[in-house]
Amino acid sequence: MIRTSIVEDLPEIRDSLIRSINRTEDIICISNYSNAEEALEKLPIDMPDLVIMDIGLPKMNGVECMIRLALKRVKMDFLMFTVFDSDEQVFDALKAGAVGYILKKEGANGAINAIREYQAGGSPMSRNIARKVLNSFNSAKNKTNQNIEKLTNQQALILQQLAEGLLNKEIADRLGITERTVKQHNNAIYKKLQVNNRTEAVRKYLDQV
Repeated sequence: MIRTSIVEDLPEIRDSLIRSINRTEDIICISNYSNAEEALEKLPIDMPDLVIMDIGLPKMNGVECMIRLALKRVKMDFLMFTVFDSDEQVFDALKAGAVGYILKKEGANGAINAIREYQAGGSPMSRNIARKVLNSFNSAKNKTNQNIEKLTNQQALILQQLAEGLLNKEIADRLGITERTVKQHNNAIYKKLQVNNRTEAVRKYLDQV
């Protein structure tokens, strides 16, 4: 049984969700709130498995409510159910820990399908939201590829050997250069890849090979 709570300020949408959830097998709505402030106070007591969270609430928004609940170390999952589909709001919600993002235009049936997908271990998203996420991932990957292409042949060779787990001295011995030179190349690699350390540089390299 999936125990859900709803945080939604519009009564007609909230009531529609409650009815749809409670007549669906293995899903129950245990509580509902019209604002984030009340939800923030009472959800830690309710402890649902999944919170269906609107973003555009009257005062505190849904994303901020999620963040504040996380700071309280409350363990529950969040499914965004909202009209907002801008990149900023989508990624703010996902970064705050939302397990899914469904647009209200999909209606109560869309929410039920999303809960079922969550129940099966998925991360439900409306089609155009999933496309935004994929496009963002591809854009980030392309940027990484472009940054790696900026490396000199020597830097690219050193990065490859860093990925193999070689120490600076081992790379120096293999290439016939000093360990100090390897360190200088490492710093140049970090700068070009826009990372702070060897681990991040290797991760970016492995993501594009």
